[in-house]
Amino acid sequence: MSKKFIGTGVAVITPFHKDGSIDFRSFEKVINHLISNGINYIVTLGTTGESTSLNIDEKNAVINFVVEITDGRIPVVVGLGGNNTADVVNNLKQISLDGADAVLSVCPYYIKPQQGGIYLHYKAVANNSPVPVILYNVPDRTGVNIKAETTLQLANDFDNIIGIKEASKNFEQCVSIIKNKPENFILISGDDNSTLPLMAFGASGVISVTANAFPKEFSEMVHLCKKGDYKSARKIHFQLTDFTSSLFMEGSPCGIKAAMEIMGLCQNYLRLPNVPVSRTTYNVIKNAINGVIAISAV
Repeated sequence: MSKKFIGTGVAVITPFHKDGSIDFRSFEKVINHLISNGINYIVTLGTTGESTSLNIDEKNAVINFVVEITDGRIPVVVGLGGNNTADVVNNLKQISLDGADAVLSVCPYYIKPQQGGIYLHYKAVANNSPVPVILYNVPDRTGVNIKAETTLQLANDFDNIIGIKEASKNFEQCVSIIKNKPENFILISGDDNSTLPLMAFGASGVISVTANAFPKEFSEMVHLCKKGDYKSARKIHFQLTDFTSSLFMEGSPCGIKAAMEIMGLCQNYLRLPNVPVSRTTYNVIKNAINGVIAISAV
């Protein structure tokens, strides 16, 4: 199962109308933009998809829509996590996962559980998930790190825990996981600008925010890394780094929503507590987009 998630995954945005309702017409446009430009799989209802602002009916509608529009062309991963284990288990039973290929489950946030609690949380997720599970470690957001030892224990104890999205930016930790993991367990970069070096260490690819806007370029960079052509991959990495950094000046998904509007893919509407980026940041993002396009034209 883990082989489905080698390459470029995209943490897709959820487009909204001005009134806050989901803009499914733009959503279809975004999904087809990603698939036609070479991504390998899509992740919906992640942080970038503003999943915490969607109710359960909207989440089911989004999943069903993404499964319908992708139509088997690429695998679909559904973000499904939280800091209440019983609630996560209940959602695994209530949220429609028909047509989904895996769930991406974020480490319990805010309460800062011990490593033993993290292990037992994911044990409950693994035992109740109808599809394979990808762990998600993002300590900048959750306030707690899944240590390498915990990841490796989960990887060895549960066959349906098939990988981890690592956004800790801790290379020593990532290398430890790659070095000691079971053969079929994968480490996926969760930080766009860390993707190239992590793939040099043996990561399987990325779940990217940047690739919402530039799927062709990011997919090509990952493809070159898979081939071992890091010299060519570095050129694309450097082409994208300023743009990627601009997306996080005022947080994600605020930056990528601005970029997608600039590129004509959706409108720049978010749900509270997220708000659009400032005009200054918007212009930085616009200039960074133009920089990427200019280099591509050379």
